[in-house]
Amino acid sequence: MRDADSVAARPLRRGRVARALVIGAALVTVGLAYAAVQPNGAAGADGPQSQQIEEGRRLFAVGCASCHGLHAEGGTNGEGRLAGPSLIGVGAAAVDFQVSTGRMPAVQPGAQVPQKPPVYSDQEIAALAAYIASLAPGPAVPAEESYDVRNATQEEVVRGGELFRTNCTACHNFAGRGGALPNGRYAPSLMSTTPRNIYQAMLTGPQQMPVFSDSVMLPEDKRAIIAYIVSLQQQKDQGGLGLGRLGPVSEGLWGWLLGMGLLVTVAVWIGAKVPRVRRRPGRTSGQ
Repeated sequence: MRDADSVAARPLRRGRVARALVIGAALVTVGLAYAAVQPNGAAGADGPQSQQIEEGRRLFAVGCASCHGLHAEGGTNGEGRLAGPSLIGVGAAAVDFQVSTGRMPAVQPGAQVPQKPPVYSDQEIAALAAYIASLAPGPAVPAEESYDVRNATQEEVVRGGELFRTNCTACHNFAGRGGALPNGRYAPSLMSTTPRNIYQAMLTGPQQMPVFSDSVMLPEDKRAIIAYIVSLQQQKDQGGLGLGRLGPVSEGLWGWLLGMGLLVTVAVWIGAKVPRVRRRPGRTSGQ
């Protein structure tokens, strides 16, 4: 009877062992398959990307959290007013633009944050951008070929000029020299802006600028606009002084001011040189 029971138990034990082996083999197969198809940019917990994100988090906590919140959720000042907006979802391109142009960190809040020399190095800017990008999806820093216009054709420059005059001149004027906007704001001059930051500005819409996403403006159209702006930057002022490249308005204004000033000066000089007529003493008009 015992022999019969042991014989009956052996197939059961063998079945359990076989199932365990099958499950183990399946897990190993899945792990190898995942390792084979894992993207090249994926890194482990101690990989370069994680180290860069951690460095960005540290920099953010020291230099940005006082306005934007410890976790980039946005912050308020002591009076309950918004000190810094949430950065969750703005993407790496927005961080790269704002920090590389020195607009961030801001000295103080205001209607417009001016451009100034950057505070962080290129490596630190990349770390901050990587940290913000890790919080939520957003526009990434564009690849160099997206804004490289060194080999742009004349046709692309002309098409970019048409697109620029249609979409950008209302704020930046037709020569890209900037202009005033309501409530103390202004559109900055584009004469010293790099192609990379022009692309990122269109992609992210900093401050009051609208967002020109790829669904609104195609990447090749953005590149054409950059080619036109670069041609403006390389254009020389034939008259010597650009005067904002505003055309006859600024030229006429300066001509009027200088001309009227010269006429007033000459009139005063002539008046000072004319001798005055003196009356004889002891005679009155009634005598």
